[in-house]
Parts: sequence; structure tokens; C-alpha cells
Amino acid sequence: MTSPASDEPLVEVSNLHVRYGTTHAVRGLSFRIERGDIYGFIGPNGAGKTSTIKVLATLLRPSFGQVRVSGFDVARQPAAVRRKIGYMPDFFGVYDDLTAAEYLHFFAAAYHIPVGDRANLVRDVLALTDLTGKHDAAVDGLSRGMKQRLGLARVLLHDPDLLLLDEPASGLDPRARIEMRELLKELQSLGKTIIVSSHILHELAQFCSHIGIIEAGQMVANGSLRDIYRTLDLRRTIHIQLANPSPGLHAAIRALPHVSGVEEQPDRLVVQIREEQCAPEDLLDALHALGARIRMFQPDAMDMETAFMKLTEGKVA
Repeated sequence: MTSPASDEPLVEVSNLHVRYGTTHAVRGLSFRIERGDIYGFIGPNGAGKTSTIKVLATLLRPSFGQVRVSGFDVARQPAAVRRKIGYMPDFFGVYDDLTAAEYLHFFAAAYHIPVGDRANLVRDVLALTDLTGKHDAAVDGLSRGMKQRLGLARVLLHDPDLLLLDEPASGLDPRARIEMRELLKELQSLGKTIIVSSHILHELAQFCSHIGIIEAGQMVANGSLRDIYRTLDLRRTIHIQLANPSPGLHAAIRALPHVSGVEEQPDRLVVQIREEQCAPEDLLDALHALGARIRMFQPDAMDMETAFMKLTEGKVA
């Protein structure tokens, strides 16, 4: 059994349906994820996110439709798919009477990793998840954030191509969420493809290359953040402090192409642009061309919450 060419998408979901008795949890979902992407999967509780992730993890059979991971069909070739994925659910069991290293050695054996390779591998995944200092610490004594990182270390043991992370930031404090976000960026830089579901929308916007918004089991938006914002005509807000403010300069900024609004505040200008037509870097160049001397130029993160509210109505499957 051979894996497909590397230029094919890693994940292909076509017309996926999932039913639980009379509940139609997923209704005709279709999307694809390219290798190396971080795909943010968001939606209200009950929208079908976890059901979709469980199908990708081979824990739930599709009622209808086709789902492929690295070219393998999840229903017909589950063993091949499992070798390609690492799945971390929202809440997962840890063995409280083991140390962190013992916990990872146990799962390395479950993955059939040769005995002689396990010590170095456990050391490496602990280092990658910043848990080296917890090598001999009891799992029961780890914080929630450390347990999440230990769970991520576990799914990295067999070097999967695809990570399926269902609410990995759930229950974490702000510092632990930032650490998890930076860890996901590092894993992407190492070539991993990641599907991450989350309700923390502004954080998804900071590190996801693509977003899928699901409601009532159906995809309501799918694509890059820029594509979604363009569809919704969302504007980027940029905070600017000028060393040489003047009515004439303010008027010239208002007249720039693709500037949709300028608000004068006591210590700054708040400028809105249509980013699909004018990137923040282009605006900065235009300001310099006008003779502006700039003390601060601070683009806001694009407003994922606004996109979510405009695209969804609070429905569940």
C-alpha cells in the first residue's frame, strides 16, 4: 500500500453525512486541506465539529460521503489512516500513577516503536513540548496546560502527518493558551498539517492559514481568512500616531484609495481599509509618500468574532 503524491491535498472531505439515530449531525460537508496548513474548525456547540473530527480519526464511520486522509479512505483503510494521524480529544485520559516519561514510554510501546528508539524519542517530544523538566514528574501533579502539552507529546510519538486537535485550549489560562499557540506554530514549521477546533476565535485568526465555519452540520464559510473577510466586506482597522498631524494631512489620508474611514482621536488616527485592495504595508508606504512622520502604526487583528456572528445564526444540528 503506497501513499499518494505529496502534491495532493492531505485531507479531502466530500459530501460527508453523519447521523446518530434521528439526529443528522453533519449534513453534506465538503472541504480540503493542503499539506502544511493549520485549519481552524469553528462553530457553535452541537454544530458537528467533533463528529467530523472523529470521522477523520477513524473513530466514527461516515453515514454517507467520502473522507480521505493522505489518499487513504477512512472507512475502508482505517489502519493506514491511523498511521498518518495524531488525535487529541478535548478531554483525554492520563494515567495518574505514572510519570510523564513513563506515560510516553507506554504509548511508544503501543505504537510499536522499537525499544531501543524509545528513550531518545521520549526525550525529543518532551523537549519539543517544553516538558523536559517534567520528565520524572507525576502526571497527577501536572497543571491542566502541562497535561495538554503531554497529550500533544503523546500524539507526536509516531511522527504523524496530520494532527487532529479538538479544543486544545479548552480550560487553559491565558499564558497556557499562548504557549499552546506558539507550539502549534512550531509544529507547522516542522511540516505538520493541523486541524484545530476552538471557540477562542481571535486566537485562531492569529495562527490559522485557513478557516472552516460550520453551523447545524453545514459549512457556511471555508477558505483563507482573507477570502472570508473579502466575502463579508470586513475592514482592517489600523491605529496611527503622527509626529506631524495637520488638517491637511488628515484630509489627504482620507482621500487615499481604499481608505474607507478615518476617525480622529485625541492621540491617534483610527483608519479603516479594505485589505483585499490595500494591505497595511501599502498604506504605510502611502503615508510616507504624503510626508507623514509616523510614531505608531498598529494594525488590529482581523475581527474573527464579527465574521462568525455575520455567518452564523446560533443553529445546531
